[in-house]
Amino acid sequence: MVSLRNLGVRAASALVLAPLAVLAIWAGGLWFLALLLGAIVLLAREWAAMSAPERRNPIAVGVAIAILACTVTAHAENMSAALVVLVFGAAAVALYARRLGQAGVDAAYGVLYLGWPAILLIWLREGQSGAGLSWTIMVFVVAWSADVMAFLVGSLLGGPKLWPRYSPNKTWSGFAGGLLAGSVAGYLVARFLPLGLPDPLWGLALGLAGALATMAGDLWESALKRRFGVKDAGGLIPGHGGLLDRVDGLMFAVVVIAAGRLAVLMLERTA
Repeated sequence: MVSLRNLGVRAASALVLAPLAVLAIWAGGLWFLALLLGAIVLLAREWAAMSAPERRNPIAVGVAIAILACTVTAHAENMSAALVVLVFGAAAVALYARRLGQAGVDAAYGVLYLGWPAILLIWLREGQSGAGLSWTIMVFVVAWSADVMAFLVGSLLGGPKLWPRYSPNKTWSGFAGGLLAGSVAGYLVARFLPLGLPDPLWGLALGLAGALATMAGDLWESALKRRFGVKDAGGLIPGHGGLLDRVDGLMFAVVVIAAGRLAVLMLERTA
């Protein structure tokens, strides 16, 4: 059964943090960029603490600088340059980590793992004219709906474990609840917001794909934590763990939904 105390702490944390994110997403521009830059710094610290605890501070600085650079470049509406900065930043951080006696692969992966979703969020919010806000809302609503319902349904119903080797608390019932919630959320966003989709049922498909990506991102981070021998990515958010523990699914969802947006744009150009 779900712990009422744990659920209460989670709800209180969400009530404090969610409005700040919503306001920044709504405002866009420098406000949205500031939200991303702040999140990047915190995520880089958590990644360094997990992957290189002996030299966490210098690794965190290197990872953060690389991702900040590509994110600011993307905000300047130069996506091609942002991708180049991301790749070369990952390579530079890998060399830097090796000089510090740390695993260069882990440091480089941290840059790519955290940086790619940040670039895509900038592309969705700022590079899609009037539809940018709607598509960004789609990402967050689908990911949040899938994540919350997976937790609630899995806690209330229990049942067989989804992937006990890496994530002993996740269940098939929670997985199904998350997929259903994400699909419904995607349909409702497409039904009421201007996404440029031919039919709201496209939103249902995008919601299902985004929810599946959210679950995959959550499981992937669980596998990473098991690899590094940590229970949580951090202790920043009461009841939730670290920031990475809260946005792991979102980072995968934005990749899938951005791919959906790109497909829609390509269809519009060929129509």
